[in-house]
Amino acid sequence: MARATDARPLVELRSTAGTGYTHVTRRNRRDDPDRLVLRTYDPVVRRHVDSREER
Repeated sequence: MARATDARPLVELRSTAGTGYTHVTRRNRRDDPDRLVLRTYDPVVRRHVDSREER
């Protein structure tokens, strides 16, 4: 189980298309202290969209 103080915690990315689809990944807090934005596939709208980190 990941602790909140880990260097690579699990983060949930929510699609910016407004569908509510989420993608779960890990990120390194030391290398990237800002919120993560990745381009991931959203199967609801059937296209790649930006996904932003939620807290």
